[in-house]
Amino acid sequence: MSAPVRVLVVDDSPTMRGLITAALRRDPEIEVIGSAADPLEARALIKELNPDVITLDVEMPNMNGLEFLEKIMRLRPMPVVMVSTLTQAGAEITLEALEMGAVDAVGKPGAGVTAAEAFSELTLKVKTAARSRVRARGPVETVRAHHDYRASADHILAIGASTGGVEALLTIISAFPADCPATVVTQHMPATFTASFAARLNKASAATVTEAVDGAPLMPGHVYIAPGGLTHLEVLGTTPRCRLSEGDTVSGHRPSVDVLFRSVARLRRPMTGVILTGMGRDGAQGLLEMREAGAHTVGQDEASSVVYGMPRVAHEIGAVERQLPLSRISSAILDLCAAPPRGAAA
Repeated sequence: MSAPVRVLVVDDSPTMRGLITAALRRDPEIEVIGSAADPLEARALIKELNPDVITLDVEMPNMNGLEFLEKIMRLRPMPVVMVSTLTQAGAEITLEALEMGAVDAVGKPGAGVTAAEAFSELTLKVKTAARSRVRARGPVETVRAHHDYRASADHILAIGASTGGVEALLTIISAFPADCPATVVTQHMPATFTASFAARLNKASAATVTEAVDGAPLMPGHVYIAPGGLTHLEVLGTTPRCRLSEGDTVSGHRPSVDVLFRSVARLRRPMTGVILTGMGRDGAQGLLEMREAGAHTVGQDEASSVVYGMPRVAHEIGAVERQLPLSRISSAILDLCAAPPRGAAA
C-alpha cells in the first residue's frame, strides 16, 4: 500500500480548518499532518513537515493567499489546492491563483451550501494534486501563429480541459489572432467561475471570448466558454449555434468535454479537436469520434500537462493525431485549422 498523501491545511478560520481537516481525514489515503492560521505559520510548518500538498485559503491576515502562493511557486514549488468563497470576488482571486500555478480549487461552504457539498471533491482533488507536475512558474513561451493565418469561415475548433486547464487555455487563447476559427471550450469549473474566466481570457486575447449562451451563433474570431456546473455545451444545426442542455453528468462531469466533442463530430464540417491537461478520461471518446469524422486532433503531451489523464487516455485509444507541448499547441492548431480537412473514416 502506498504512503498516504500528507496535507497541510492553511486557513485563518479555526472553524474552516476543522471542516477541511474532517473532510480530508475521512479518506484513509490522506493524512493531515498539520494546520496553520496564516502564511507565516504555514511557512515554518512547510519547512518542518515537508507536506505533499497544501490547501490554501485565498484571504488571510499578514499575507494574503496570492502573495503566499507566489512565494511558494518561486521558492519551493509544490502542489496547492485553493479554498475559496464561491463569489465573484472569490472567483477572480482563485482564477489568478490557478494562473500562478495552483493545481485546483474548491469552494467554501456558504449560503445554501453545506460542508459536505462544498468539499465533495476535495479528497479527489488533493490526491490528484499530489500526483501533478508542479514547476517553478514563469512566462510560458508560446510559438505564435503565423500572421498570414487563414482558415475557412466554417471551421470549428473544440477544446476540452480540466485540472491545469486555466493556465493551458490562457497560454493557447492569448496567442489567437482576431480572425481565429469559431472556438468552443469546455473547462471543468464551478458555475460561478466561468464568466470571470471568459472575461480574463478576453482581456488577454485578440479574439472575442465570452461565456456561451443558448442559441448564440458560432462566428469566426469568437471563443465560447461552456458555463460551469448546470448544463452541457453542444454545437448544433446546419448554421452552428451553441446549445446549453440540461442533463445528467457525462463521463463524471457537467459540462462534459465528451458531450461537446460528440456534438461537433456530428456536424460533418471542417473541424479540429484539442484535449488538454486534466484528470480522468472525459473527452477521450468524443475526440476519437471527431477524428473518425475527419477532424484534425491534438493532445497535450505528458511533460507539459499538470495532470496527464485526459490526454493520456485519448492518446491510448487512438484519438490523438498529434501530441504536442503546451508551448506549440496554439501555432499547431491554427495551422491545422487552415489545412485541408482529413478524410472521414469509412
